[in-house]
Amino acid sequence: MIRFDCDYNNGCHPRILEALAKTNGEQHPGYGTDTHCARARELIREACNAPEADVHFLVGGTQTNAVVIAAALRPWEGVLSAESGHIAAHETGAVEAGGHKVLPLPQRDGKLDPETLRAAIAALRADPNFEHIVQPGLVYISQPTEYGALYSRGELEAISAVCRAAGLLLFLDGARLGYALAADEGLTLPDYARCCDVFYIGGTKLGCLFGEAVVIPNDALKPCFRNLMKQRGALLAKGRLLGVQFETMFTDGLYLDCGRTAVRTAQRIKAALLEKGLPLAFDSPTNQLFIELTRAQQAALERDFVLGRWDTTGGETDVLRICTSWSTTEEQTDKLIKAIRNL
Repeated sequence: MIRFDCDYNNGCHPRILEALAKTNGEQHPGYGTDTHCARARELIREACNAPEADVHFLVGGTQTNAVVIAAALRPWEGVLSAESGHIAAHETGAVEAGGHKVLPLPQRDGKLDPETLRAAIAALRADPNFEHIVQPGLVYISQPTEYGALYSRGELEAISAVCRAAGLLLFLDGARLGYALAADEGLTLPDYARCCDVFYIGGTKLGCLFGEAVVIPNDALKPCFRNLMKQRGALLAKGRLLGVQFETMFTDGLYLDCGRTAVRTAQRIKAALLEKGLPLAFDSPTNQLFIELTRAQQAALERDFVLGRWDTTGGETDVLRICTSWSTTEEQTDKLIKAIRNL
């Protein structure tokens, strides 16, 4: 069986495995105070054109979302998110378990609309029961969204402007950020550093064994972030394992290369789906494709491929996800395309 159900079903890029093996005999201090983490931080600051940003390495996306949000909010504050956002729909209440309410908003293709966001903030603040309700302190978005859609530069700048005018922080979940960068919609790492108060560069889904790099351009969020990481179990003792991986990823363009591989193979598959006339549930320029298939079509593909179960339509079809990754080969892609053409 060939797996197209997610983008983290392989181990890690061979260059990372080689780097981990090469440095395995080295001795370093713990908790990310080693030379590999220091070098990785400098490489990421350089890539983001953010020389003053703090950079921290955490293990996984849910952990990162929960820690960043806990660090950013006061006890009476909540986080505004698209109703489909990962923190609202796919993290088992991790943010709420930390004491902060997720305030869901309507979305389109997983994206927040700046005017909807502005109106929601105004409504919450104008509520006559203001002191009795959770107040927004932060806006959460992801790039790409849960549906593989991308914010344009104009959309990101507009949301950033709404947040700054309202005195709210903007946090961007970048678990799949490398795939957004590879899709080349005009946004670069310096754009994210400029528009966001905090964001992260995902490694788990982009060729690392594990790991996310949190970038904090906003000075107000920097103090004692490591203290909160420690309290929440997010300060890895063998932190150099994260440093070695991100040091490798940000040397010679490997991070972008990993993203390009996934996007290229996904778009080849997308072309085959459109050629066959199979309906796309959402249009995605990234590594995630969402297709509507009959039960017979599902059964035919699932003889040789594992696809992701996404949603039901309530009729005779279901929505499935095809997800490519940094490790998807042209041979695997060719086999899936052939199977699609034979449906």
